[in-house]
Amino acid sequence: MTSNGVATLLQDFLNNGTLAWALIACGLAQVSKLLIEITYYKRWRPAVLIETGGMPSSHSALISGTAAGIGWEQGVNDPLFTLSVAIAFIIMYDASGIRKAAGNISYRFNSLPDQLWNGVSPHPLKENLGHTRLEVLAGSILGPTVVLAGLALEGSPLNIINRFV
Repeated sequence: MTSNGVATLLQDFLNNGTLAWALIACGLAQVSKLLIEITYYKRWRPAVLIETGGMPSSHSALISGTAAGIGWEQGVNDPLFTLSVAIAFIIMYDASGIRKAAGNISYRFNSLPDQLWNGVSPHPLKENLGHTRLEVLAGSILGPTVVLAGLALEGSPLNIINRFV
């Protein structure tokens, strides 16, 4: 791909307001996890930026923001909006249900006595896989808030960039 092709691809990506704002909402959710670590737990732990679980759910922010953006741009009676809402509910249910249960199983597995492993202790399983309902709710509010505000006020991030170029 030529440099002109890459520039066109980047321009098209930034001009897709729903996608760009939804990714920004997802990023804000991840950054807010670090801010919560700093303010609530009083510790610097940048690893939370790439971990699953925690407050708020970045997956919920991404998918609910995407669904809201599709509704804004296509209309809420469009079948694509219906599909995006159905997928959003599945992802958010999975985050607070199935993934949370898998984390609980990991916790129990990690709590088993070391004697069971005959000297070969398995690596601890990740326990914080899913989200509480509150974490999912927070993400599902953050996503549409960022996306709808972005679309209503700016359209796409490309409009902001073009003002400075």
